[in-house]
Amino acid sequence: MRTVIPVVVAFLSGIVMVVSFFFNPDRTILGRIEPMVLNWVTIVGGFTLLLGVVSITRVNWSGVRRRQDGWVYKWFTLLSLYVMAIPALLPSSWSPLFGDARGSIYDWLFTHVDSPMMCTMFAMLAFYIASAAYRAFRARTLEATLLLVAAVLVMLWRIPMGEAFLRLFSDSLPGYINTFLMGGVNAAVQRGIVIGAALGAASMSLRILLGIERTYMGKG
Repeated sequence: MRTVIPVVVAFLSGIVMVVSFFFNPDRTILGRIEPMVLNWVTIVGGFTLLLGVVSITRVNWSGVRRRQDGWVYKWFTLLSLYVMAIPALLPSSWSPLFGDARGSIYDWLFTHVDSPMMCTMFAMLAFYIASAAYRAFRARTLEATLLLVAAVLVMLWRIPMGEAFLRLFSDSLPGYINTFLMGGVNAAVQRGIVIGAALGAASMSLRILLGIERTYMGKG
């Protein structure tokens, strides 16, 4: 029963969502059931967030208590989580420092701690992307050369200084890059990726509806 009930719930929920798409929600029972299923999805999503907080706490606290490698980082993870979450969850009517409004503890931590750390992380990510691009864009073959030329033109087009440099040759050159590279070649590749991802999502959804895919229950 522990495996049958989740499969039945997933099958019925998926069937309701698929079938109700083709019916008028004001005139059919299935159309009226769809908002109820969506509300339950929101409720379950809220409980999964709570489950994630409990899981992070259990895993990191276990590492701190046993003095595992990197236990100091686990301690700072727990401290950061609760120092930001607890003041944000308390009502602002108690104190202007609570809640998430401007001037609150959460707002100060987000502006002066969280945002600078995210900027640092994305700056490091940009460095590694540039390093990977340097290795990938070496003009060894014709395809690599075309990729190199297209990447250089797009990067020049994306920054104001590069766009000003391109306008030295022709005022319409940035527009051509936008039309033919981004709206033509790049869009065609992106559509192929999106179509492939959509087919994969549809295939996975069908497997879940039919009970073939059960990894969400911890089983293959």
